[in-house]
Amino acid sequence: MPWVRARLRGQVVYARSDAAGALHAENGRVEIRYKPNDGRRYEARPDNLEVVAGAPLPDDTCGPAEAVRKAEKGAAAEAGGGTATGRTGSARRGASGGVSSAPIPEGAVTAYADGACSGNPGPAGLGVTMKDGDRTVELSEYLGVGTNNIAELTAILRVLQEVTDAARGMVIYTDSQYSIGVLQKGWKAKANVELVDELRRTLKTRTNTQIRYVPGHSGHAGNERADELAREAVRTRKSRRFEQPPPAAQ
Repeated sequence: MPWVRARLRGQVVYARSDAAGALHAENGRVEIRYKPNDGRRYEARPDNLEVVAGAPLPDDTCGPAEAVRKAEKGAAAEAGGGTATGRTGSARRGASGGVSSAPIPEGAVTAYADGACSGNPGPAGLGVTMKDGDRTVELSEYLGVGTNNIAELTAILRVLQEVTDAARGMVIYTDSQYSIGVLQKGWKAKANVELVDELRRTLKTRTNTQIRYVPGHSGHAGNERADELAREAVRTRKSRRFEQPPPAAQ
């Protein structure tokens, strides 16, 4: 079933449609996604959606997803009072992405990694905000034409590349269920195989690294900043790196 882009309270989302591009509703609700491949499915009333002009997009524009629990909706839920099908035990375990819930090591590097894509594929970028003691690093990198999944995975890779000490404790937060699936849950990578393999090999050498899930668009400062940096890269078609304080002069 195709997708169309639609505006929901000022934000462009992906919405299910018929072949002609008209919204497709089931039980009075239209399936929507805020990101094509972050593994989260929402629903909205048709009267809250305004279809953006353009041809319908193919079914594989958005990947597999599970309905989001009410507690995870936060700011992402439309004010129309919609509900999503509740998720049970597996979803509760997935609140942290199904990854390690071990205590964060003292002095660990904390990072938020996110990707953005205008179209899928389309101009793609990544954003990273990282805290390493008194040092803060931010990355906004334009990747050229790519997919949202490539951007999300590459953002995690950039964090690993920033920290060269393999023994260093690290916690990387991502809102990409896809990334967590192929890196932590044993999902088979049907695309981006080389990138996924590189990340898997790198993570095998980083035994003190944890990847944790954080819901996107939920007001979490670190995730919101990473998203902002990724969108900046797509918008400007430029890359930049900021470090504070800067490295000491040699």
